[in-house]
Amino acid sequence: MLSKFQLKKEGGSVCSNIVCFSNSFTVTLDPERNVYTCFMKSHRCYDLVPTSSKLVVFDTSLQVKKAFFALVSNGVRAAPLWDSKKQCFVGMLTITDFINILHRYYKSPLVQIYELEEHKIETWREVYLQDSFKPLVSISPNASLYDAVSSLLKHKIHRLPVIDPLTGNTLYILTHKRILKFLKLFISEMPKPAFLSQTLEDLNIGTFQNIAVVQSDTPLYTALGIFVDQRVSALPVVDDNGRVVDIYSKFDVINLAAEKTYNNLDITVTKALQHRSQYFEGVLTCQAHETLEAIINRLVEAEVHRLVMIDDHEVVKGIVSLSDVLQALVLTNGDNAKQETSMSKELSYLGVWKGKERFPKRLLF
Repeated sequence: MLSKFQLKKEGGSVCSNIVCFSNSFTVTLDPERNVYTCFMKSHRCYDLVPTSSKLVVFDTSLQVKKAFFALVSNGVRAAPLWDSKKQCFVGMLTITDFINILHRYYKSPLVQIYELEEHKIETWREVYLQDSFKPLVSISPNASLYDAVSSLLKHKIHRLPVIDPLTGNTLYILTHKRILKFLKLFISEMPKPAFLSQTLEDLNIGTFQNIAVVQSDTPLYTALGIFVDQRVSALPVVDDNGRVVDIYSKFDVINLAAEKTYNNLDITVTKALQHRSQYFEGVLTCQAHETLEAIINRLVEAEVHRLVMIDDHEVVKGIVSLSDVLQALVLTNGDNAKQETSMSKELSYLGVWKGKERFPKRLLF
């Protein structure tokens, strides 16, 4: 028996008509469980590269301060680093670097952070990396999205530059958010695995122990220290009863550069949050009894990186991040080749269209 459906790409036009044999998905027990793994293995990173995009690139000889101001003015969170001497990309400059610099060199509101004002990016990299040098983690546009997800999770990074191996040009920066959004475009057209209807509690998705939180009166410098030491991307702000009232993320820290208020880190987290550049609709939350499908929809529609898990009294119980969700969707049981064989043939056509060459608009500093 045949089932036929149409898939649409992001622009809305029909990509292709796919004919699926129903018995293709009955090779082993619950083969639909690996449908998203197959989907990711059947699509290239190039499929996510927009036909037009802006890419900010920094030369490592640029002053750190100017680089962070450029991130703010261009509305981006990270930029590839170009080494003119080596004639290649050598790393990424992210908000995490800004946090590390502030936390390492801050002394008091009366003492200017010389290292931020005067250091070049290459100087900071020499100091910060020292003997722990790590090469730039990147990926080819012809690599599969499965490889991209695996790389993001394996290296515990949030941004993965797509670099053309022939030209050495950076085409795009892949993120968890972009990959999940791409999957969501086609998710309704694929067989629905049973685990989508299971709860977060049943699937054990998220982090539930040693949740890093701060209170409203926590000094900003202390919050930055938690970012550095525990390598988390956001801190729920709780009241005396442990109920979530706000959230302070790494992205919020860049507002210190925008407002040029990074010389005083003795202010409270609440005071720092008053400098938010965007309208804040409130903390997005979830509960353990909600289904994975509901969580995916909420993350994609709200375009956020994580949800704070709470109980009925709004007390923080955990964090569910994009990486947690992608881990569950793509990598769980993802190496079972027998299950994937027949399904990959069907899914290899999903969403692959020939568009214009991708030429990102580059801003080189």
